[in-house]
Amino acid sequence: MANVISDETIDYVGILAKLELSEEEKEQAKKDMGRMLDYIDKLAELDTTEIEPMSHVFSVQNVFREDVVTNGDESEKTLQNAPGAKDNMFMVPRTFE
Repeated sequence: MANVISDETIDYVGILAKLELSEEEKEQAKKDMGRMLDYIDKLAELDTTEIEPMSHVFSVQNVFREDVVTNGDESEKTLQNAPGAKDNMFMVPRTFE
């Protein structure tokens, strides 16, 4: 294991994650984090010069529809249901002074 995690690093990560770890849990976390970093080092050994960068494993396309107005301006119809209207706006009782 080339990546050795210090006790200070485990304590700092515990603080960031708001975890209270026992000594056994800290030792296990040190081993786990070391293995993770070793795996990342192993991945860094791969030759990726011919690989095209991508942001997603699958090809992603925009599935959103165009924003088209279909019902138009019906504010007059809407204001017919209002308790009161003024200048094409709802009038409601005042809630605070």
